[in-house]
Amino acid sequence: MDKVNRDKDNIITLAIESSCDETSAAVLRGGRKILSNIIATQIPVHRKFGGVVPEIASRKHIINIMPVIDEALSQGEVELKDIDQVAVTYGPGLVGALLVGVSAAKSLAFTLDVPLIGVNHLEGHIFANFLSWPELKPPFVALVVSGGHTSLVHVKDYNSFRLMGQTRDDAAGEAFDKVARVMGLPYPGGPQIDKLAQAGNPMAIDFPRALQEKGNYEFSFSGLKSAVLNYLNSMKLKGIEINKADVAASFQNAVIEVLLAKALDAVRETGCDTLVLAGGVAANSSLERRLREITEKNNIKFYFPDKILCTDNAAMIGCRGYYQSLAGGYSDLYLNAVPGLALTDL
Repeated sequence: MDKVNRDKDNIITLAIESSCDETSAAVLRGGRKILSNIIATQIPVHRKFGGVVPEIASRKHIINIMPVIDEALSQGEVELKDIDQVAVTYGPGLVGALLVGVSAAKSLAFTLDVPLIGVNHLEGHIFANFLSWPELKPPFVALVVSGGHTSLVHVKDYNSFRLMGQTRDDAAGEAFDKVARVMGLPYPGGPQIDKLAQAGNPMAIDFPRALQEKGNYEFSFSGLKSAVLNYLNSMKLKGIEINKADVAASFQNAVIEVLLAKALDAVRETGCDTLVLAGGVAANSSLERRLREITEKNNIKFYFPDKILCTDNAAMIGCRGYYQSLAGGYSDLYLNAVPGLALTDL
């Protein structure tokens, strides 16, 4: 660890992300300045299957990992000898995919004799906002909405978090993808539903909203997903033409209303004046717009990442790893993938 640059504003972090179907590497200076952020997506590969196939994803990561790291170093105009520390996603995610990134990071940290930092993928999504908004500081409430996770997190400080609630079953992004698939829309389904919903009536169909009790910050979208499937099957059996735009708009509206209500309650309970949106579904235009409207109405500051930082990327992992390292949150070379990793509080 002696190699870590003691000038924290100039620490060079090489970050690696491989939790699902994006292979990404990034180089950051001082935690918040992105020198490079390379992302190799596998969406075209998995689209024909209607979703991510874990074994195929792992194999693609093996093929992509070294070229992506090389490109990140080249674009960042740094060499391996310039790297002060290596940050890597070690969970949650697909175990095979995670192992590719973790193995590469451990090899680099050992060879370069620099510290290794194992990073929680969900925390990385939250920290993507620090890269988009230099003025953003804790405390705040983060609404994390992605394909595999839906969570409300009270971020007390850079290394202090409280998980207020999370999904009990399907995450919001997962529900988007599954509903899109049964409607015949291509993978990934979230952007397709968002686009189709623009032409629909969000009040056309009254789909259910689960866990609406005050003070309950957990989520459940499995029942909503089933309700949409039942509606589609019922209309088909009755020979009634389905207005797909109305279905998409009504489904999306049901998801967004739940997210909005719980996020607003969480901000009020914590006494924070700031709400941060994170995760892949943060790119949903309707969610962003309605969160902006409700926060403005309630005098709450609202932040969300640049679109490229909403998707899985290594820059957010590097940012999280940087702040983690300032608190001494290093890992040893026995670091392993933890597919069900929970949020940590340093």
